[in-house]
Amino acid sequence: MIGALAPAAAAPAEQQAVLERLADERRVAAALWSADGQRLAFTTADLPSPVPGASSSYWLPSRSGPVLAIPLPDGRTLVVQPHRVPRPVGFLLSVAALAAVLALASFPVARRITRRLETLEAGVRRLGEGDLDARVSVDGDDELASLGRSFNHTASRLQRLVEAQRRVLASASHELRSPLARLRMALELSRDDPAGSRPRLDQAVAEVEELDSLVEELLLAGRLEVHEGIPAAEAVDLGALLAEEAIRIRAAAQPPSLTIPGDRRLLRALVRNLLENATRHAGGTVEAGLEPGPGGARLWVADRGPGVPEGERERIFEPFYRPPGHAEDRDGGVGLGLYLVRRIAERHGGTAACRPRDGGGTVFEVML
Repeated sequence: MIGALAPAAAAPAEQQAVLERLADERRVAAALWSADGQRLAFTTADLPSPVPGASSSYWLPSRSGPVLAIPLPDGRTLVVQPHRVPRPVGFLLSVAALAAVLALASFPVARRITRRLETLEAGVRRLGEGDLDARVSVDGDDELASLGRSFNHTASRLQRLVEAQRRVLASASHELRSPLARLRMALELSRDDPAGSRPRLDQAVAEVEELDSLVEELLLAGRLEVHEGIPAAEAVDLGALLAEEAIRIRAAAQPPSLTIPGDRRLLRALVRNLLENATRHAGGTVEAGLEPGPGGARLWVADRGPGVPEGERERIFEPFYRPPGHAEDRDGGVGLGLYLVRRIAERHGGTAACRPRDGGGTVFEVML
């Protein structure tokens, strides 16, 4: 740049034109000073004046940053400063560039997350509109995947509850008709024949007791469907409870004392339903036993009835299911007893199963 400057004898206009061209090419601010301190040419008036008599290059301070002063052989001094972007503008441009890079890099990740959220939102909307089969796909093992699994679990639970409610309502309306019809008939006959009304009134009382038992079982089934876990855990002597219920129906049982944590009311319903179910199909004496099991207790009730076909051994634990030949049997129950047995066992962390008995009959086994 120094060698391309106009000579000292050139006209001021020529020196100005040459300096402006050179400064523009090299993207600097520049000023040219004479030996006696006169400014010959410049591109900006903000540059400081040089120090007189200097023989070598040196730096000068200025508001816009350091400025280089270069003494020339002909006595002139060239003052040069590179162009700088103002600090606030440069900072904002750097931030904008960094934000653009981050946006481009994070867009695929953000879009993947929003797409999964949109899928979850669609599933929630479908469930809210009554589609109980609504489920969402679960990918990965992050928080969104955990949220998706929770939604699917909630939807499945809700579907089971609604279906169970429908079954209970449909079956209850059917099961309540029979005792109500018999009760009405007994009362009408008693009204028409007051002299012989005693047996019919006894029948009406029996029908009322059956209705009461049915309603109690329906309410218990509904509570077991809605709630999970043991509602009121306490130490329960299962042996004493089994002995009490066995005496009531004259079953053969001499259980040992065995205490487990649980709900006394639910466990009594479990034992009573097992014994009453066996009594209906006994074909002889009902036997019951209790012994320590893996981590709890093993309770069993056995009879010498006709047995349960292999294809029916799981179905008899379904609500309101009765094997063929028992649907019209008034003493065959309404199909809730064994369902309650299994649900109560599951509430206590156990299982209930049916298997054939050696020599004929059936054994119901409950692990608690």
